[in-house]
Amino acid sequence: MGFHPEWNDISALINQSDGIFIKKLSRNDSSWADSPDNGHQNGPYIPRTIAESDFFPKLRNSNPEKLHIFEVDYQTFWPSSGEVKTSTIKHYSKRNPGKKTEKPRYEWQHTGVPKEQFRSLSPASLLVVGKLKQAISGANYWLIVVDSISEEAEIIETAFELGADFHFALFDPALLVEPASETDQLISELSQAIKDGTLEQFIKRQVLPSPEVLAGKAQSKWLDDKGFCDMNPFYVSRPGDAVMHISRDIEYSIYKQAELRFRAAQVARILLHGGGDPVGNLVRAFSELDSIFLSAAQTRKSRAGLSFEHHVARLFRDGRIRHEAQAVFGGRRPDFVLPEVKELNIKGGAVIVSLKTTLRERWKQLALEKPLGAIFLATVDDRVSGEAISEMGKHSISLIVPESLKKANESAYAGYDNVITFRQFFDDEVKLKRPSMILPLSQ
Repeated sequence: MGFHPEWNDISALINQSDGIFIKKLSRNDSSWADSPDNGHQNGPYIPRTIAESDFFPKLRNSNPEKLHIFEVDYQTFWPSSGEVKTSTIKHYSKRNPGKKTEKPRYEWQHTGVPKEQFRSLSPASLLVVGKLKQAISGANYWLIVVDSISEEAEIIETAFELGADFHFALFDPALLVEPASETDQLISELSQAIKDGTLEQFIKRQVLPSPEVLAGKAQSKWLDDKGFCDMNPFYVSRPGDAVMHISRDIEYSIYKQAELRFRAAQVARILLHGGGDPVGNLVRAFSELDSIFLSAAQTRKSRAGLSFEHHVARLFRDGRIRHEAQAVFGGRRPDFVLPEVKELNIKGGAVIVSLKTTLRERWKQLALEKPLGAIFLATVDDRVSGEAISEMGKHSISLIVPESLKKANESAYAGYDNVITFRQFFDDEVKLKRPSMILPLSQ
C-alpha cells in the first residue's frame, strides 16, 4: 500500500512550496506497479492542462528524427523514502506519426518513480506534487502517493476542499486558509463580546445545527441552484451524483461555517476562563481541549452518515416511493425497507436498502439479511476494491453508486454486474420491476 509521511510532515512541505498539484489516481496510474500484465507504463499520467501549464518543467523535442516526442528530465524528491530520483515527463504527440489522420494524445507519461509506492493502492488514491521554493537535495519538486483509505487522504481532501467530482487540479498553498470574510467576521464578533463582557451570551448562541436542519439547508441550496422544485429521482437525471454533491460539498461547506463558530466559542471559554492568563488556562485545561477536538472529529464522521441517509430519504419521499426507515425486525435495523417490513420474505416483494458512506468491512453484516429480500447497498465511496465488489456479489449484495462513480477511471466499479447506479435503481429495480412501490398522485 502507498506509504507516506504523516500530515504534519506533508503540511510542512506544502508550506515550502509555491504550487501544489493533486490528482486522484486512476487504475491506469497505478495498476502497472502490481503486475507486468497491466501494460508497459511505469508511472502515472499527467493531464494535458497540467502539463501545458507552467507548473512542471517545459517539455522539448531532443531528437530531430522523432519530432512527435517531447520530454524533460528533472530531479524529484520522494519524502516517503527520502530518495531523490531522475524522473521523466514524456509526451507522444501522436501514437503513429506516419498516419496523417492519427489524433494527438492528451496525457503525458511520468516515469522514474519508486514503483513500491504505487503498489496495492486502494481506488481513488491521491498523487500530491509540490513545486518547492528552494530545492531539496537538488530537487525542485516533491511527490507523495497517499492511499485513499488513510487518515492523511481525508485530511488532504478537507484541507484542499476536494469536491465529490474532483479529478485533478493545481492549488496555491497561500490560499489554504478560511475565507477572510468569515474568519474576520468571527474574530470581530468574539473580540467585541470580550470587550463588552458578553462572551458567555455569545458562546450560548453558537450551536451546531441538527442533521435534519443541515440536510434541509443543503437540499434547498441545491434546488435553488438547479431551479428545481423537488428531488424526484425520476426527473433528476443523475440522482446519485446529486446526493453525493449535496452531502459532500454543499452540506459540508455549511457545516464547516457552523463548526468554526461553535468550536471557537468552546475554546475561547476555556482560554479566557475567570479572566485569567490564557497560557495558564491552556496548560491546565489541555485534556478538556483535547476532548473538544476529538469530539469535533467524531462529529464530522457521524454527520456524513446521517447526511447521506437524509438525502436518500428525500429522494424516496419526492419520488413517492413507499418505504420504512430504520424499521426493526429480527434484531436488525436496516436504513430502509421498500415498501414495508411486512412484505419481507414475500417473493418479489420488499427490498432492503442499506447506506454506507464508507464501506471497508462493514458490508459483511448485510449478508445476514439475505433470506429476507433483495439487498442493495448504496454508497458514495470510490475506494472500494474489485475484490470486495466480487465478494459482495457472492453474497447477493448489489451496490448502488452515483452515476459518475460507476464509470470513473479512478474507481473499480466498471464491469461489475452487481454494481448499478442510482439512476438504474430507480428506473429498473423500482419503476420497472416493482411499480407498486410508487404511490399514485392521488395519494
